Amino acid sequence: MFWDEELETISQNKLKELQLKRLRDTIGRVYFNVPFYHKKFKEINIKPDDIKSVDDISKLPFTTRQDILDNYPTGLLAVSRDEMVRVHTSSGTTGKPKAIFFTKNDIDRAADLIARCLVMTGMRKNDVLQNMMTYGLFTGALVMHYGAEKVGILIVPAGPGNTERQILLMKDFKTTALHITPSYALYLAEYIKSKGIDPTKDLYLKRAYLGAEPYSEETRRKIEDIFGIDVYNSYGLSEMNGPGVAFECEYKEGMHTWEDNFVVEVIDPDTGEVLPDGQKGELVFTTLQREGMPLIRYRTRDISRIIPERCPCGRTHRRIERIFGRSDDMFIVKGVNIFPQQIENVLMSIKGVAMNYQIVLESLDNMIVRVEIAKDLFDGNVMHLVNLQNRITEELRKEILVKPKVELLEPGTLPVSEGKAKRVIDNRTL
Repeated sequence: MFWDEELETISQNKLKELQLKRLRDTIGRVYFNVPFYHKKFKEINIKPDDIKSVDDISKLPFTTRQDILDNYPTGLLAVSRDEMVRVHTSSGTTGKPKAIFFTKNDIDRAADLIARCLVMTGMRKNDVLQNMMTYGLFTGALVMHYGAEKVGILIVPAGPGNTERQILLMKDFKTTALHITPSYALYLAEYIKSKGIDPTKDLYLKRAYLGAEPYSEETRRKIEDIFGIDVYNSYGLSEMNGPGVAFECEYKEGMHTWEDNFVVEVIDPDTGEVLPDGQKGELVFTTLQREGMPLIRYRTRDISRIIPERCPCGRTHRRIERIFGRSDDMFIVKGVNIFPQQIENVLMSIKGVAMNYQIVLESLDNMIVRVEIAKDLFDGNVMHLVNLQNRITEELRKEILVKPKVELLEPGTLPVSEGKAKRVIDNRTL
């Protein structure tokens, strides 16, 4: 089923025409209304009329996270501040946050994209969505909330935490879908298991939508197996509306990027060169319908690739592969570039590994991986533990080309997270 079948299955030629019209409109608005972009374009001698095709977007300058910070709070607005109805921000833990403004039309369009995503995965009016993301300055919970309401879905705005209450709400309101971080989903699975609840018999869940933090395919499968549900990968970022920028369909073979709202590029993160479809690099997005705060060629720092093949679902909007990691999440040990998700891929594929782990960086040459394992493995048989420790160490070495120190821990040893998990502890001194 489609939310807007004509638009979701539009031909590539018509989609390109639509993108070009909206791109030229967007560039014109920022050129004449946003001093930051006017100056940037003048520096490279580019005017709106110079954009003759969507491919000409490569002539335009990038926008970075630092640009948003430098223009905080209202320096990137393309319309009057009085036309804004909402602002979302990043955490701002290291200084001023990124501020992203929305007009009423921006909110409505973001909600439409989420409605499109939910219907694509099988959600209908008789479903119940328990929204376990944080309501507040982050975009995730509210944008999902508005989109689900457009479909007519009953929303339980639970927010994160208070796991006993979450389970009560799931039972009482017969929740069929969760919007949740992967780390909290893993914690919830452990908690439910400890209470003797069988999620496949005692709950009504059919689907879960994971977001807000990277996670591996192995983690997805583990959550699906434990709850007996379908887990859908979603992609979003506050700068591009929040969730709903790209979403998996029923085939789960990449996330459809809604190209009527965004131009997506993949670039070499070092050179800025645009890469062909199929090649892995940094995702770059340009908004096409944002009124309040359009962004041109925003560098996300997320690593992925565009899948060139047509999706069997019939939708023509190109897909991106699940996010491999963030360029700024990467760390270097013994001269090797490592993404945390590579380590999770290995850990979640090994039988006996529980839900929680932590990566501790002690020096440029010293990495510790702390792993919780099943409680019954601490049965006094030391060789079982030694063999498991050796296997984890070897599998990690093969994946990341570095041999870490592996510590096996009983369940409940590491801190648990009911929101975003802090997987990497960096104790290195610069």
